[in-house]
Amino acid sequence: MEIRQLKTFWTLASTRSFSRTAESLNYVTSTVTMQIKALEDELGVKLLDRLGKSVVLTDAGRQFLPYAMKILNNVEEARHISNQSEELTGTVIIGADEVLCTYRLPALIRLFRERYPHVRLLFRPLSSHILKQSLREGNADVVFMLDELAVSADLHTEVLLNEPFLMVVSPDHSLASRASLRIEDFHREHILLSEKGCSYRTYFYRTLLRRGADSLTELEFNSAEAIKQCAMMGLGIALLPEMATKREVERGELIILPWDLSEIKFATQMLWHQEKWISPSIRVFIELARNVLKRSS
Repeated sequence: MEIRQLKTFWTLASTRSFSRTAESLNYVTSTVTMQIKALEDELGVKLLDRLGKSVVLTDAGRQFLPYAMKILNNVEEARHISNQSEELTGTVIIGADEVLCTYRLPALIRLFRERYPHVRLLFRPLSSHILKQSLREGNADVVFMLDELAVSADLHTEVLLNEPFLMVVSPDHSLASRASLRIEDFHREHILLSEKGCSYRTYFYRTLLRRGADSLTELEFNSAEAIKQCAMMGLGIALLPEMATKREVERGELIILPWDLSEIKFATQMLWHQEKWISPSIRVFIELARNVLKRSS
């Protein structure tokens, strides 16, 4: 069993594509195929299946992945010990949901690349429901979530920033000039919401139903920016984190409705696996993220 075979397997498990794995590792596709076959032959099990152009791990592959990740972590740690005098290098793989990708992380990524130009930073936008899974499967080193407090026995969670939510409409919306609202005012209104499975969408919808909302018409989007643009065009009422609407509210392009959303207690959080070796490059990224994002309030 060779280290390069394990690295190829880990990369393939992450990209789920032979061609992207070959490109990432600077191989030809046949080399990736050969290394995976050699690893499977040595282990005596099939690690993955090809389904069309996609790659899916078998049960054996999913069980083997944490061991491969642990070996690669140990190798990386050993290499660091023998090269401590060299300039900081390595790879940091981060993941985040769409809202944080758009409104919180760009400044952090730019600053990190300016300070540590020799560290390879891989950024992966991920759906909120698979962020924790990406840590457990070794597909990310650090992830960022906008959610309720995420407590997991195997993951370290650090709250960076509490994120208030707003209900906003365009200035010409029928509710824009109201000093107060009742639940009846939402009847037959169009509610602009994020896709199903998003935690704050679920929480918000439950609170409206508990207060007696009825006859709501939902319009579903997979982007906070799309929700905001549609609200500005007068297509309905949007529920969005304050960070996504701050500029538009200041310019008068969106109006905040007088509706209590204090029950929605969400935060930007940073997570990593407790059993993963934190390399120097990952450690400086975590420190920088902590400093930059905590100053964003």
